[in-house]
Amino acid sequence: MHGTMKQHLVSGGTVQRLLSSPMCDPHSSLILGKITCEAGEPGSRGAMSLALSRICSSYRNSLWRSLLGCQEALDKVNYICLRAQETTFHTSTLASAGHNKWSKVKHIKGPKDAARAQVFAKLTMMIKVAVREGGPNPDFNAQLYQLVEQCRQKNMPKSSIEAAIKGADKSKPTSYTLFQARGPGGSALLIELLTDNNNRSFADLRFLLNNNGGTPTDGARHCFTKKGVVTVQTCDLDGSHLQLEQALDLAIQAGAEDVQEVQDEEERDMYKYICDFSSLREVRSQLISLGLVPISSGPEYLPTITVQLSDDDKERAFRLLELINNQQDVMHVYDNIE
Repeated sequence: MHGTMKQHLVSGGTVQRLLSSPMCDPHSSLILGKITCEAGEPGSRGAMSLALSRICSSYRNSLWRSLLGCQEALDKVNYICLRAQETTFHTSTLASAGHNKWSKVKHIKGPKDAARAQVFAKLTMMIKVAVREGGPNPDFNAQLYQLVEQCRQKNMPKSSIEAAIKGADKSKPTSYTLFQARGPGGSALLIELLTDNNNRSFADLRFLLNNNGGTPTDGARHCFTKKGVVTVQTCDLDGSHLQLEQALDLAIQAGAEDVQEVQDEEERDMYKYICDFSSLREVRSQLISLGLVPISSGPEYLPTITVQLSDDDKERAFRLLELINNQQDVMHVYDNIE
């Protein structure tokens, strides 16, 4: 059967088909031509087998070269695609960086701007009330003078301050109210309100208190005393840092009762000079003449009795204070929490 298959392969029609095949290279054609000429000679079967082996080997080499050529082409395509992907990834990184920058602006700058606008709105209301009660001249209106100084320390635009003073007569009538309450853990709260609708403001505060562990009460005022407070930087005009002992000496010279070392919302150290409310303006002037840099000044309610809270009550109390401070009519919240 093996010999019959070789005879069939070397038949004329088979050879012609091999010669006409597109995969047959010139070297294979010469071998096939030689096989055709010697097909009838004795011993041609062995030669035929050898020739066919050579043809198959040549065919495999040709096929392998073709495959290598395809692989090279694919490598070039993959290289181009990878370069394109690298370019796209680089562009996406830039876009992502821009997005991260905007996220930082949105989540950091946005809330700060909103809080600053809220502070300006509250100061504007306080200025209008002070003007209606004592007139538009800060030299003859101590309350207005203190408010203007606070506005300057908060970097409130001068045009906004002037507009608030001039527009006091045209604004809605508002009233000052001191709302008393108890917070979580028995803490005392004093809430300063400036509102044109007491019923609305009181209802909002009662809702917040009742839903956050607090309650309205009339006894909280006895836990506080009203004082004048001047807050200054811990460095003088020359940039020299003041120790607490030096600050105490300056308090005696300025006529202040006490000085405390505190921190603001951004954890910057400050000195808080405490004095009688009636002598607030004089003490502030003396501190400036002694080389201190004021940050703010005004009346404050300082606790005479303090309470210690558990961790759970303290967390609830701070949450309640945050909610109350976010109310539009609330000017300030005082507490006696240690």
